[in-house]
Amino acid sequence: MITGKTLLPHDRLWLAPYQPLRFFYGGHAQTLIGNYWPRPRLASQPDSVSVVVDEADGSRVLCHCHWQRDQRTGRVLSDRLTLLLVHGLEGSSQSGYVLGITALALAAGCNVIRMNMRNCGGTDEWTPTLYHSGRSADVAAVLHHFQQAHALQRIAMIGYSMGGNLVLKLAGELGHRAPEWLAAAATVSPVTDLAESADALHEPANRLYERHFLTRLLRRIRVKAELFPERYSLAGLPPIRSIREFDNWIVAPHSGFASADDYYFRASCARSVAAIGIPALILHALDDPFIRMRADTREALMANPFVRLIESEHGGHCAFLATRAQQASAAFHRHWAEATVLSFVQAAASLPASASQEWSSAHGG
Repeated sequence: MITGKTLLPHDRLWLAPYQPLRFFYGGHAQTLIGNYWPRPRLASQPDSVSVVVDEADGSRVLCHCHWQRDQRTGRVLSDRLTLLLVHGLEGSSQSGYVLGITALALAAGCNVIRMNMRNCGGTDEWTPTLYHSGRSADVAAVLHHFQQAHALQRIAMIGYSMGGNLVLKLAGELGHRAPEWLAAAATVSPVTDLAESADALHEPANRLYERHFLTRLLRRIRVKAELFPERYSLAGLPPIRSIREFDNWIVAPHSGFASADDYYFRASCARSVAAIGIPALILHALDDPFIRMRADTREALMANPFVRLIESEHGGHCAFLATRAQQASAAFHRHWAEATVLSFVQAAASLPASASQEWSSAHGG
């Protein structure tokens, strides 16, 4: 046990038991219905900001920012908790779960940054590179950019699915050197073990999901080949019928990996979660159709005093539709995961800052 640090907020401050929606509690039903269940609408118009995440080639990502401002001066309220939201595979800042938690967070008085990964949100021409599950440095670049630009005092990262892997990977890489302003990390259905989850997508029961992702990914690589013909050629590629094949023939050779297996090993957050040194929450449903968590990954998460792993019997993938969810704030919300991660990071942000300034200093903070 690490001494001298407050590790996690007490459950009573933020956690309410998950009670799955009646009649639609199965993993597939939750996943599919949860994607379309209405969420609160956003009332405010965000600022659009382009952030350079790779100085070497000028790669940029698009962020949409919602700021709580001083009514008299118009300045950003830097003392408010700021949430950085990271979407999943082939998602964007417009994904339903991103918009849903944004509406909740704004109502709670938080600042919100909706980050698009490289190429996402209509930005394929902004970078010659591809996004993938190993680009945790992009999340770090966005964090640093906005913290410096607005002197933000407390920031929390929230990631969904693939974005959850990026958030946990970065938290593990920072370890106990995370800057004091990085208050917490929270994830919903994170892809902690890439190989196992990619293979699960190819199971017969999950081909619908795989086909959905693969259709979009193949469309994207055709666009990249048109934009950057000197870098990408589709000639000579074998038929690609699975996510693993896409990663082996497209992602790996164009992103510095030897193979899909090499990519999965090096990019999985499972390799670094034992080192996480900020309060972190992981919500995972045991009936998630295609996210698989290895036993040793689960053990590493449960052994880390900074990590709270919650595994529910039902919930599907990034869904967690609830029949009743009484949060610490006494507010009901149908999307239990979104309300829960918001409550968690709010509680974690009130804990005493305990990390050193090494990372911030190393990045010019």
